[in-house]
Amino acid sequence: MSMEIKQHLRLSQQLVMTPQLQQAIKLLQLSRMELVDLVREEMMENPILEDGVEAAQELPREVDAETKAENQIQGENDTPPQTEARDSEKEVTADSQAASEIDWDNYLENYSSAPAMPSYKPNNDELPSLESTLTKKTSLFDHLVWQLKLSHFPEVEENVGMLIIGNLDIDGYIKEPPLSEIAEEGQVSIEMVETVLAKIQQFDPVGVAARSLQECLLIQARHVGADDAILVRMLTHHIGNLEKKNYPAIARDLKEPIEEIYEAAKVIMTFDPRPGREYSAEDPHYITPDVFIHKVGDKYFVVPNDDGLPKLKISSFYRSALAGSPKAREYIQDKLRSAQWLIRSIQQRQRTIVKVTESIIKFQREFFDKGIAHLKPLILRDVAEDISMHESTISRVTTSKYVHTPQGIFELKFFFNSGISRTDGDEVASQAVKTKIKQIIAAEDPKHPHSDQRIVELLRETTIDIARRTVAKYREQLGILSSSKRKQLF
Repeated sequence: MSMEIKQHLRLSQQLVMTPQLQQAIKLLQLSRMELVDLVREEMMENPILEDGVEAAQELPREVDAETKAENQIQGENDTPPQTEARDSEKEVTADSQAASEIDWDNYLENYSSAPAMPSYKPNNDELPSLESTLTKKTSLFDHLVWQLKLSHFPEVEENVGMLIIGNLDIDGYIKEPPLSEIAEEGQVSIEMVETVLAKIQQFDPVGVAARSLQECLLIQARHVGADDAILVRMLTHHIGNLEKKNYPAIARDLKEPIEEIYEAAKVIMTFDPRPGREYSAEDPHYITPDVFIHKVGDKYFVVPNDDGLPKLKISSFYRSALAGSPKAREYIQDKLRSAQWLIRSIQQRQRTIVKVTESIIKFQREFFDKGIAHLKPLILRDVAEDISMHESTISRVTTSKYVHTPQGIFELKFFFNSGISRTDGDEVASQAVKTKIKQIIAAEDPKHPHSDQRIVELLRETTIDIARRTVAKYREQLGILSSSKRKQLF
């Protein structure tokens, strides 16, 4: 068998993930806050980059930094101007002379012996109070530890109390670990742990450190002096019926008049089943839109929001270093290339977001004109085909990006919805159906709430054909209770 070497030409296409492409994809899927953090981090690492807004506040320069740097790298200007070199030499000489004329020993001696500057507090009623300047909200742990320190517990009980407080969940309950493990960790008896727990349960907020919802409500009942026999028996044996508002069943089992059950239920409704929520509320997250949609006449215009983003430009302070050693020239050339890639990637990101938003306006024109009830079904493929991009690119663009519209601020993902069939043959967006369900429930009689089947019938009257299980799913997504739990008997 003979072997031979031959050459063959083969034409093929393949996608090469260049560093520029990887950076562009990474920037495209970042949120606005993540982009700002990345840009500022890059400015810290890359000395070639600077904020154009800050640089504009300095003295105007005759030579553009970016153009000058590029020209020098390409070899168009191998040596810096002689006048610039002479100016730099004069500045260094002047600075050294000024430094030599200062008596630093005398200055430091006078500075160290000078009296402290008096504090000054202007008399201005518009200034915020000291409490308003706190940067950290008091947590449930800090609030309970503060009360524990004021209670003058013995050292052993205080240590056990710290273990109990440290194991409370976000709602103020102690569910894990069991008290036996706390006793073992604190090297005390289970009876002492229960004694300390009973003392902590008297702390503010009332009902904290309870082991169950039943115990939490009973603690609050004793605190307000409403621990009568009927209420205690309702909380002890009929928590499930209270949740379902099945008051007739409670009255039959307790052999009490239904009016007495109603009065006890009214008191229970004033209790807080989550006593720790006041100290566990998350801080509000403010949204900064990536683009603005303005209506001028009958047309909509998309404007990118550049506020808060550093206006990147190439620094001019390193142009003189290009004429230095080859190593310095190579370093600056690499950093300059990286800075140019970043600036172009950010510009490409902004153009892509604007292009996707303009396509959304084309598909959802009725929404911008009339409101959410006119939102149409839309999928990523529709926009991708409209602007000749891949669906994955559209998905990255619409993730964690927000748009300010005449109808309010929405995430770009909001405009993509599945379709619900109408009886007349058209389709309506699922988000519009959710809004319709919310409006129907808001207008119902609280004493006779609509069931899911009744909501289906009301939607069918508006030409929306939907199944009952779909109504239940949308209702749960909206955080709306079932009809039995929404019913108000008194």
